[in-house]
Amino acid sequence: MDLDNADLFKRQIAHRLPTAIGISTEIAPVSPDTSNITVLARFAKDRELVSLPVVERGAPVGLINRNQFMSEMSSPQSQELYGPQSCVCFMDRDPLIVDEKLNLEALSFRVVEHGEQTLAAGFVVTRQGQYVGIGSCLRLMRLIAGLQADRNRQIRHSIEYAGVIQQAIMREARETLAATVYDSELVWEPRDVVGGDFYHFARFDDGWFGVVADCTGHGVPGAFMTLIASSLLTQALEQNGPRDPAAVVYALNRSIKELLGQTGSQAGFGQSDDGLDGAFFWFDNKARTLTYAAAKTPLFVLYPDADDFQVVDGDRMGVGYVESPMNYKWRSQVLAVPRGTLMFVTTDGLIDQIGGPKHTTFGKRRIRESILDQRNERADVISMAIINAYSLWQADQPRRDDLTFLCFRP
Repeated sequence: MDLDNADLFKRQIAHRLPTAIGISTEIAPVSPDTSNITVLARFAKDRELVSLPVVERGAPVGLINRNQFMSEMSSPQSQELYGPQSCVCFMDRDPLIVDEKLNLEALSFRVVEHGEQTLAAGFVVTRQGQYVGIGSCLRLMRLIAGLQADRNRQIRHSIEYAGVIQQAIMREARETLAATVYDSELVWEPRDVVGGDFYHFARFDDGWFGVVADCTGHGVPGAFMTLIASSLLTQALEQNGPRDPAAVVYALNRSIKELLGQTGSQAGFGQSDDGLDGAFFWFDNKARTLTYAAAKTPLFVLYPDADDFQVVDGDRMGVGYVESPMNYKWRSQVLAVPRGTLMFVTTDGLIDQIGGPKHTTFGKRRIRESILDQRNERADVISMAIINAYSLWQADQPRRDDLTFLCFRP
């Protein structure tokens, strides 16, 4: 199909309903008493004619496929023997016959189910049982491929715009972090344009509050969960304030469970079991302490004179899930933070990435090694070293999850 015809075809399709009649062509039929010689003449006259419908009293009774017919009538002996006979001897007596209103998706399934012969010969389209045209399977497949490509483009554009929205929602938090913690670097790389990881930072007169969290799923479902969690987190902060991270996690857990019906008698009967893991922390400017509460998310702490990290583990309980008790209370751990202390927190997308020669996880050890090798550098340099090590480890393995981590010196 050349470009002009392709554009014309698309314009024609755009004004038709996506049904069988929209891709059919009215071909003058023959009757059962038509001779094979007459059919041979029709095919010889029209080189583009793929199939010829056989119709009796308006209703289709068969379909003559060009290739099969010409193969049977190829020799002079066959033409002499079969030429005067009725064309029904070479017709398909069981062609695919569909109503003009059949939608293209159902039609494509019918075509495949009917077999290879239908793919080559096409199908008969009827209106109230009466013949109206012949449909081309090649045309059907082209149209379906075009419609699917259009749908994919629309979905891709929607997801890309959703990514813009998701980044816009978190932009203020990123700007707050940059203005508050000068030596910090936040990496947020969703696996699928939008993702299930999110972050939140808020500045106050006496300190600042931060969250790095990983919601259930990734892609669009994960992004929906980040919107839910981010909104409920804002409410929890308004109700509890930022200085007790454990109280914020407690309130957030209750809110997610109540909103998604993952509590009490409803648990186990709903459709969802969703929530998040994450790190919640408050830094007190005057006392230079970090109060840390976390769900399945460790905090790496490298003190200025230490040879290795101290790992502060969070609680082994996720937030908001069906199995998370309604009244579960997370621990708050208070750490002294001398100037120059390096801290690092990450979602599990970094730790759990498969790679390397034995296809194992990146793990905590490689994170520690990457940071220790660059411990005297700025947070952005350290973060780049981690990303480089991560990329080399991943190599040609697919990305498993969203990637989010925060490296900072308070």
